[in-house]
Amino acid sequence: MIDVELKKWATPRQAEYIDAVIKHGSNNKAAKAMGISRRTIDKGMDRVRTMAAIHGYSPAHDMTRAVPDTHIAKGVSTYYNKDGKVTGQWVKSSLDDEKLQAAKRAAMEALAEELPRVRPVAGPKRTLVADLCNLYTLTDSHVGMLAWHKEGGDDWDMKIAERTLTECFEHMVMHSPPAASCVVNQLGDFLHWDGIAPVTPTSGHIVDADGRFSKMVAVAIRILRRVVDFALSRHEHVIVLLAEGNHDMASSVWLRHMFKAIYENEPRITVIDSELPYYTYQHGETMLAFHHGHLRKNDQLPLLFAAQFPKIWGGTRKRYAHTGHRHHVEEREHSGMIVHQHATLAARDAYAARGGWLAERQVTAMTYHSKFGEVARTTVTPEMMA
Repeated sequence: MIDVELKKWATPRQAEYIDAVIKHGSNNKAAKAMGISRRTIDKGMDRVRTMAAIHGYSPAHDMTRAVPDTHIAKGVSTYYNKDGKVTGQWVKSSLDDEKLQAAKRAAMEALAEELPRVRPVAGPKRTLVADLCNLYTLTDSHVGMLAWHKEGGDDWDMKIAERTLTECFEHMVMHSPPAASCVVNQLGDFLHWDGIAPVTPTSGHIVDADGRFSKMVAVAIRILRRVVDFALSRHEHVIVLLAEGNHDMASSVWLRHMFKAIYENEPRITVIDSELPYYTYQHGETMLAFHHGHLRKNDQLPLLFAAQFPKIWGGTRKRYAHTGHRHHVEEREHSGMIVHQHATLAARDAYAARGGWLAERQVTAMTYHSKFGEVARTTVTPEMMA
């Protein structure tokens, strides 16, 4: 029997699932009555139970003393008498980072269930080459960052970021070969900070912020929707990667779930869904691998991807890893894989300027053949958009 108390941690849609299960007696009957799949009900109920347990409520485990919404249960000690009955309970609560991330992940999955879906659109009318795949990379965009030309050489704010990123992306697409498929490779650090306070998520360093977190989120979503939709207008199949960066670790989670939900009904879009910050896409005999660069150095990536994705590694002859994080171009061929480190379009902030770090601002589209690997490049700089 379903526990009606779970509704305290349910979204409005999940609350409907609970009511339907209570009314009809089972998940299967509730699903039929609501015209949805049994799996949808099951997943929804699992997420509610997860959220409840994170807050200290799980009667199946004798956890019945929930902590406040602003806290997470860190531990529960239950005392039993000789007859096995509960005689006392001690609940410890805190804002545990790992469990807080789990709560955010569950919340984002729940919210994604209720997002409106984009309707499928007709494919491009131009002639496309089936063996080609274009890789369009945007990394370390730092939307929400504030930079001053007197310090770093160029200005950067949300308006400049939106204009620069979208114009350079469209220029890349328009001047690349007519590939049937493409990868929109958002390689991490798309958002400059990761919560209400403008600080980095791991070290807590204060960053130069342009505006509020809510405004930054709105601008980021608008940019990504525009570049994905533009790619869809020019290619038959679009693969979308929204990678984790060190500046936007939690935000990469909700971005991934949001875009996967929004384009759920668009068969020509595939959103790469991975809980680990290592990603791959196989294009025929060509392997494309991705990692922001905040957890592993470039020379460690070939062995890591070979070990973690042995089937893709073994099924390909041409292999390329793409990384960012360091804001400048670097390319090196290792045993079995070429690792390309991408530059950024973002201007230098005060931290980078005072540290003396300099790099050319640019983005590069790379075209891959299913058998022959990389066959073309298109590089775009902000000055070209002036």
